[in-house]
Amino acid sequence: MLVRHAVTAHTGSLLSGRMPGVPLSDAGRAQADAVAARLAVLPVTAVYASPIERTTQTAEAIAARHGLRVRPLPGVVEADYGDWTGGRITDLARTDEWRVVQAAPSRARFPGGETITGMQARTVAALDDVVAAHPNETVVVVSHADPIKSAVAHYTGMHLDLFQRVHVAPASVTVLDFHPFGATLVKCNDTGGLDDLVARPGAGPPPAADGRATAPRDAHG
Repeated sequence: MLVRHAVTAHTGSLLSGRMPGVPLSDAGRAQADAVAARLAVLPVTAVYASPIERTTQTAEAIAARHGLRVRPLPGVVEADYGDWTGGRITDLARTDEWRVVQAAPSRARFPGGETITGMQARTVAALDDVVAAHPNETVVVVSHADPIKSAVAHYTGMHLDLFQRVHVAPASVTVLDFHPFGATLVKCNDTGGLDDLVARPGAGPPPAADGRATAPRDAHG
């Protein structure tokens, strides 16, 4: 379960990136508590987070509901925006580099920072490690919009140049179900209820497209 951090005072106006000292705002803390309440109905066994204040704070709210500690996961940290870090989004949007990021992200490198392909590669590697460490478990990873969008693109077979078509709102939940033959996108950018993910006692496995029974759905990673 990929959760984007809740809002800060900078969300939507500044490109905070990896800036230190950007905590959740009052609205963000309320969002974090709300997503934690939604996830409380699920049998979460581990909570990971990008090692940045706003993601860690969001993850702590979730972990507290399950009596867990937050495990840092550097591989899902925010993109290294380099010289753009802390810049106003309205100003950055006027640059030629911004247009490349939007139209052909697979060719883009943030000025003084990392490439979007590099961000995707280290995000996917980190998530693959989490999946391998928690077979058949429900795991939460709290990250940022661009890493989550790039992961969705990878696991659904979408070219990275299309990843800007995926929207990931603050405090939203994106669910991937990993199985021996790949991954299924169960939910994306969900900000509503999650009750349909709770296993029902006595309910058999859902049928596959060809009519055969499938393994029970365990949303994790």
